[in-house]
Parts: sequence; structure tokens; C-alpha cells
Amino acid sequence: MTADSNNKKVVIIGAGPAGLTAAVELCRRSVPTLVAEKDKLVGGIARTEQYKGYYFDIGGHRFFTKIGEVEVFWREMLGTEFITRPRISRIYYKGRFFDYPLKAMNALRNLGVFTSSAVVMSYIYSTMFPHKKEDTFEEWVTNRFGNKLYLIFFKTYTEKVWGIPCSEIRAEWAAQRIKGLSLPIAVRNAIFGKFRFGGGGGVVKTLIEEFQYPRLGPGMMWNACRDYVNKGGGSVELETDVVEIRHDGRRVRSAVFENLQNHARTEQTGTDFISSMPVAELIHKLRPAPPAEVLRAASGLAYRDFITVVLIIRKENLFHDNWIYIHSPGVKVGRVQNFKNWSIEMVADPKTTSLGLEYFCNEGDGVWGMPDADLIELGKREMEQIGLLRAADVFDGTVVRQKKAYPIYNSTYGGYLNTLQSYLLQFENLQTIGRNGLHKYNNQDHSMLTAMLAVRNVLGEKHDVWNVNTERSYHEEIRVSKGGAEKA
Repeated sequence: MTADSNNKKVVIIGAGPAGLTAAVELCRRSVPTLVAEKDKLVGGIARTEQYKGYYFDIGGHRFFTKIGEVEVFWREMLGTEFITRPRISRIYYKGRFFDYPLKAMNALRNLGVFTSSAVVMSYIYSTMFPHKKEDTFEEWVTNRFGNKLYLIFFKTYTEKVWGIPCSEIRAEWAAQRIKGLSLPIAVRNAIFGKFRFGGGGGVVKTLIEEFQYPRLGPGMMWNACRDYVNKGGGSVELETDVVEIRHDGRRVRSAVFENLQNHARTEQTGTDFISSMPVAELIHKLRPAPPAEVLRAASGLAYRDFITVVLIIRKENLFHDNWIYIHSPGVKVGRVQNFKNWSIEMVADPKTTSLGLEYFCNEGDGVWGMPDADLIELGKREMEQIGLLRAADVFDGTVVRQKKAYPIYNSTYGGYLNTLQSYLLQFENLQTIGRNGLHKYNNQDHSMLTAMLAVRNVLGEKHDVWNVNTERSYHEEIRVSKGGAEKA
């Protein structure tokens, strides 16, 4: 390392996967570190909540990566606490369940010969007359799958998740999440059970057949990181919100935090500051305030929120899937997690099952504002409507609301984000990391990679954290050397 770690003191905002990874890496190098987290639990959107002995994720979090350093980190933190789980999932569409990844006979049986033929003809048409520009999600997907399959499997679910038309979602999101996949490849995978892309071998992340999972949910990982930091000379302060970030225009000098229990405020100085909080919120916390155009850009970024409705059912087994995507527009639920199928230890009573129903919404809208009891009743009705359970078998439930779960890639986000990035790069000792810190739809392993690179920057190296792409490592076999830059 080219910098003296003994002269460093780092303040980290946010105790999600990115913030805690950075904190662990700093503690390993004996750098004094303070982590401030607004929530009562660590892990951010990758945390594990608990209700009467039932554990549940805020969305499912598989542990699968091709980033070697992340894999080593996971093993060092949890060791034998991982279990290997088969990936079993389906799509519910028009009253039928489709295996996902697609299986040829299942898809043909559910779609029927005429619709399947129309899918093929639509794909052929799209290859002959593709959209010349691929600015939107709709154009990107249609060029690779044809309009018919786009309407069947992509449009309804994607608009349910994001709350805006696919014609307003930028193509960058599709390129990150389903890069390497097209109709011929999907069909070939369905028939032969293997997946190849780009002339080489590999597995598209969304299609992996098995994954690692902590036996009590992903929160085990982040609790272990919290404990490591607290025992290693650092400090993780929960229910502590950032009020101001004070700077001189070139360097951040301190951060003012408020304890949400007693409302006491403290000012923390540091040599370096790392933030994983939503970048829009970070901008509004800066003092002196940024220029008006920067504040406008921050206010222009959009986020998607969601609600998890947990139902506890008097049934030992309901279905084998880890999760089911609900494409049907006839119900509001977007995805269903079966936590017992992630790990049997997630349920308090093995004779019961717990489901997590995900409702994508915006803070303040009708779904977000529904009373918890009404949300639980809605979930019971919709699960019975789909045919996954009998409402009478549900005997308990709870609700968790998650703000700013997903950064939205709408038609204006690119310009706004460029403005914010240019402004933030003027600070010598402030870095943003993670999904919300960079306004990128990163998975937890890529969020962790941004944290690892940020720590190396603190210690004197030069890495472009903003350039860590969501899918890059899956397709380019990216590696990060112990003392250097990214290697392809």
C-alpha cells in the first residue's frame, strides 16, 4: 500500500453489504472505522428480518459470484454456515405455471402450438426488421426475443416491478440484467439443459442451477461482519442517521449524526468518508449545499419501493419453488418467496410454511399506505386466487416496508447521474459505493466489489468505483489482484 493506514480514520455511512464490506476490509488493515446505520438491523436490503421465530429476507439473496475476492470474503465470514440450495423457480402467467429457466415441453404445453408458432415468427420478424436504435427496454428485448415473447414474458412483469412503461425504461437495465440471453439461446438451454454464450462457456447469473445460502438467511453474513468490526477496533452504530456532511468544497471535514432513540447529535471527523446511502440523499445532506443544478439532478433521480407481506400457513409443504414470478396483471403481487425452500431453519415450526409476497410500489401510493391487516388479507386472497394456498390455512402474518429498494433507470436518470458523478468527483476524500450509492442495480457481490476498491483507494490506489458494472464479472471473468487494479 502506498498510504500509511495509521494516519487514517474512515467514516462509513450505511451498514448494508457495501458499507460493512468496506468496514471489514479497513479493520483488517487496522484502520479506525466508524459505521453509521439508520436502521435497527444491519444488511440493508440484504438483511434478514424475524417474526415470532420465522426468518425472512427482504427479497431473496442468492450467494453466487465469479469475483474471487468476494467468494473468499463470504467463506471467511461464515465458513460452514452455508448450505447449497437448488434453484427452483417458475413464472405464473394467464393461469399457468411455466418452468424458469424455460423447459421446451412445459413451455409448448402451456403456450400451445399456435402461440408458440407466433413466438417463433415474431422472433424471425425482429431479426429481419430490428429496431435500429435500442434506447429503451422494450426495443432491447424485442430485438432479441421478438415482440410476441416480449408481450408474454417481459412487459407485464417489468411494468409491475418498475411502475412505468417499458418504453420509458432505459436499455441499460436490460443489458445489465439479461445480457447474453436471446430466444435461440433460451430455447437451446431449454432443450439441452446447458447454456453457452459469446462463443465460450459460462452460466448466466439468472439461470444458475444451484447457489449458496446462509442457513438463517443473508442477515447472518452481515451480522458476522458487524461483530467482526466491533471486535476489531471499529464501531457499528445502529439507529444513527446522518444529518449533515460538512465540507470545504474540496474535502469532507466531518459528518453530523443523530441517534434516533434519544435524538442526541454528534460530529464525527475523519480523513476519508465512504457513503452507501442513496446518492440523492447524500447530495441533500452536504453543507454547504451543492449548486442548484446538482440539487435538481438529485431530486430528479427516482426509486422503486416495495412491501414484503409475510404469510404463515398451516401446511408443511406448499410448493417446491424457491420463488415464483407473478406475471399475471390480475393480481398486484409481483413475486412470491417460499422461505422454507431456501432453508428449513427459516421457519419456527417445520409443520408450517412461510411465504414472502412482494408488492412493488412507490412510497405514498395506495398500496404503500394500506394498513398491515389489509395487506395481509390482500395477500391471502391473491394467493388463493393463484392457487398456491387456501386463505383459511393462513394463521398469522406481518408486513415490512422497504424504501428505495431499486434505483430506476428511466429516460432522465442518465443525465442526472452524470451531473451528480461529476460533482462528487471533486471531493478528494468522499466515495460512494453500493447499489444506492452509485444508483446502479448492483447485486450484493458487485456492491461488495465497489467497497473493496474504495478501501484500496483510501490506502493510495486508483480505481474507478463508478465503472464496476453489474454484470461485468459474469461475462468477462474480472479479477481484482490483492494490490492492484481490475484484471480481465
